[in-house]
Amino acid sequence: MTSTETSQTKAIALRAIDGAKCDLINDAKTVYSTPEMGFNEHKTASYVQHRLQSLGFVVETGIARTGMKSVLRGAKPGPTIAVIAELDALMVPTHPGADPETGAAHACGHHAQIASMLGVATALSAPELRHALSGNVVFIVTPAEEFIDIQDRLALKAAGKIEFLSGKQEMIRLGTFNDVDMAMMVHTAPGNGSAVLSVGGTSNAHVSHQVRYIGRSAHTAATDRGINALQASMLANIAINTQRETFKESDVVRVHGIISNGGASVNAVPGEVIYEGRVRAKSLEALEPIAEKIIRCYRAGALAMGASVEVQSIAGYHGLKQDQMMQQLFIKNAELILGRDSISIVDRTQTHGGSTDMGDLSTIMPVIHPYSNSASGVGHGNDYLIDDYDRAVVAPAKVMAATVLNLLENNAQVAREALAKSKPLMTVGQYVSTQRSRFKTEWFRPS
Repeated sequence: MTSTETSQTKAIALRAIDGAKCDLINDAKTVYSTPEMGFNEHKTASYVQHRLQSLGFVVETGIARTGMKSVLRGAKPGPTIAVIAELDALMVPTHPGADPETGAAHACGHHAQIASMLGVATALSAPELRHALSGNVVFIVTPAEEFIDIQDRLALKAAGKIEFLSGKQEMIRLGTFNDVDMAMMVHTAPGNGSAVLSVGGTSNAHVSHQVRYIGRSAHTAATDRGINALQASMLANIAINTQRETFKESDVVRVHGIISNGGASVNAVPGEVIYEGRVRAKSLEALEPIAEKIIRCYRAGALAMGASVEVQSIAGYHGLKQDQMMQQLFIKNAELILGRDSISIVDRTQTHGGSTDMGDLSTIMPVIHPYSNSASGVGHGNDYLIDDYDRAVVAPAKVMAATVLNLLENNAQVAREALAKSKPLMTVGQYVSTQRSRFKTEWFRPS
C-alpha cells in the first residue's frame, strides 16, 4: 500500500469519527451519569456492550466480572493491537457528578476513555479499512483500574470470584491478552496550555497493605483494662512519618493510608482497627525495601501498645514502561492531525507519583498510555471535570485510529518491526507467578 493509499485510509477514519462526534460525546456523558465502582460496573458495561454491538461487533462479556472484548479482524493475518478503556469510577461523594446513593463519581475521566475507544471502533469498522489491515484490532474494556475498596475485593477473592484485585491484572491471568501483541489507551489529564495530548513518562509501582490491629475492648471508664488498637495504628503512622526523611527522591516514594475501621463505639476502647496503607515507588526493586520499613512501623505501633497486628500485603501495580516506537508513531499522527503544537513530550524517565495497571500490561507487551489535556481540577478530587470533550474524546480517537492504521497497513511492517525491537520483562506465566508471590500475610503478637 502506498503512502497515498495510507493517507486515504486515515482520511476515511477521521471522517467517520467526525461524523460520529455527537454520539461519542453523548457516550462519554452517559457513562459519566452512571458512575460505578470497580468490579461492579454493571450498568456501564451493559451500555458499552450495546454500543459495540450497534457497530456490528460480537462482544465477549463477563470477563473479570464486568470486562469485555471485541475483535475486529483485518483482511490479512498479522499482529493484534488492543485499544483499551476502563469502566470504573472513584468514591468522591462531594463531586458534582457523584451518585447520591453510592458516592461514586467519574473524577478520573474513565468515561472519556470509553467514548474515545468507541470512536476508534467506529472508524475502523468501515469495510474499506478492515480490508487495509494485516492483523486484528481488539477492543478491551477493563474493570477496576482504581485500586480501592480493598476489603470488598478481598471478599471477592476469598469467594473465588477474582484472584487479583484490578481489572487488567485479572484479565492477564484469565488469558484475555494472550492473543494481543501490543496495546494503547489515552487517559485524561488537567489542561496543559496549547498541548492537546501529552506523551511519555512512566508511573509508580505499588503494594497495598491491609493492617488489622487486635487489642482488647473495654469500657472507657476502665481504660486500664483495655488495649487500644486505634492508638497502636496512630503510633504506627507517627513511625511512618519519621521514616520519610530516609526515602530517596530518585525513587519517587509515596506512602499514604486511611483508617477504614476505627473502632466499634465511642464509649469503648477500640479492640480492633483496620488501617489500609499504600506504598509506591518507581519500580518493584525500589519498592520492596521501603515496604519492609513500613511493615516495621506497623509492628512498632502494636509493640508499643501490647496489641497484635496482622499485615496482609496485596500485590499492586508494576511501573509503566512505554514503547518508544509506538510513541513516535502517536506523536507523528498527533502533529499531522491536530498540529505541531498539539503535543507535549515528557521525558521517558520522568515518573509521576500515581500508578496504573497499564504498568502490569507493559511488563508482557509493548504499550503506550498518553494523556489528553482536557480537564480542570485535581485528579481524584471533587473539582475534576472534563472541560473539553473534543480534546478528551475526539482527538484521542483520531490519533489512536491513525496509529493503528500505521501499525497494521502495508502487511503490518511497522508493527512487526516494533515487536521485533520489543523486549518484554516477563511472559504471562512469569507475571502471574510474580503477582501471586507478592500476596502474603504476617502476624506480630506481643510476647
